[in-house]
Amino acid sequence: MTIAESSTADIESLQKEAKDKLDAHAYEIIQWHFHESTGSPFWLEKKAGLNFDPLKEVRNFDDIQKFPLFEDEWLRGGPINRWVPKGLAGKPVYVFETGGTTGIPKSRMVIEDHWTDYELFSDTLPDKYFPKGANWLMLGPSGPRRLRLAVEHLCQHRGGICFCVDLDPRWVVKLIKKGWMEHLEEYKKHCIEQVLTILSANHDIKCMFTTPKLLEGLCNALEEQGQTFKDTGITGIFSGGTEFTPQWTRFCVEEFFGGPPEESGIYMTPTYGNTLMGLACSKPVTAEDGYKISYYAPQPRAVTEVVSFDDPRELVGYGDTGRVKLTTLTNELFVPGFLERDEGEREKPFTKYPWDGVSGVRPFHETASATTVGVY
Repeated sequence: MTIAESSTADIESLQKEAKDKLDAHAYEIIQWHFHESTGSPFWLEKKAGLNFDPLKEVRNFDDIQKFPLFEDEWLRGGPINRWVPKGLAGKPVYVFETGGTTGIPKSRMVIEDHWTDYELFSDTLPDKYFPKGANWLMLGPSGPRRLRLAVEHLCQHRGGICFCVDLDPRWVVKLIKKGWMEHLEEYKKHCIEQVLTILSANHDIKCMFTTPKLLEGLCNALEEQGQTFKDTGITGIFSGGTEFTPQWTRFCVEEFFGGPPEESGIYMTPTYGNTLMGLACSKPVTAEDGYKISYYAPQPRAVTEVVSFDDPRELVGYGDTGRVKLTTLTNELFVPGFLERDEGEREKPFTKYPWDGVSGVRPFHETASATTVGVY
């Protein structure tokens, strides 16, 4: 057997193992959400209108296709308690929101999922650049968003203390829609000034979360002060947002950091996630691969598929473009077939993540013109 054949056999073996794990997990989650003793009022009520019995007819992940596609309108308005599974009754509940710039925001109840998601993500971070015990800076949305508390927990889980800025992305979107670009620039300065103040206060911060736009704003502000990003002492950056492109990543690494991690000592990992999914990690981004960014969902807790624009139940071929479809499978939340506002290319499994990924993530073309990106 050649090395190539051996590698292919290894991937296929890992894929089968991952698929078996996903099938078993999907079965358990369906049993939990549709059993009278543990399920949420929302799904127990929906169960009556289905033309099949989930408890008997969903045996694996593929059987979840029997459910109708999840409608995001179900997440707008309450009562929020209808989403709390009976099996988790009595536990403290968080509410995290998305959007909200027009009308009622989508809301998701959470108990511990954000802790679990970010503890799993923590295992993927290289300690060399994200030292255990290091303090963090959270330069991203605050308010009713999961991200702030999740990043803070990630920091605490790794033994550090997290410093946060005050940032309202809804106000940013309003400024953009009104065309108040001067006000937008001032608000961005306001956020960056908070960061510069924290970084000047000798808190020994080594890691941070931020979005591409805000990272660029910070680097430009440092440059105006005659400094570079390296002068901050930060060595690990966890970042996310639809502005993450190969072109921007290359510019950031070469111009702001002074080269790849082995030269600059600064490591940046892109992520793709939201309140429903959790956090999809990226395949290592390298110059050799043209700074291509490919994301892999946290299976079996969440699955992303790249599906046909014409038929959301049909996968596109590897390398082909389609819409991102999400299925969330945790004891707290079951979301079957949610069509994201994103599109991208379907990527092949690899050793670390032996399941499908997605690259080139960008706003779904049919709604892109109506989507305001804001701080992301």
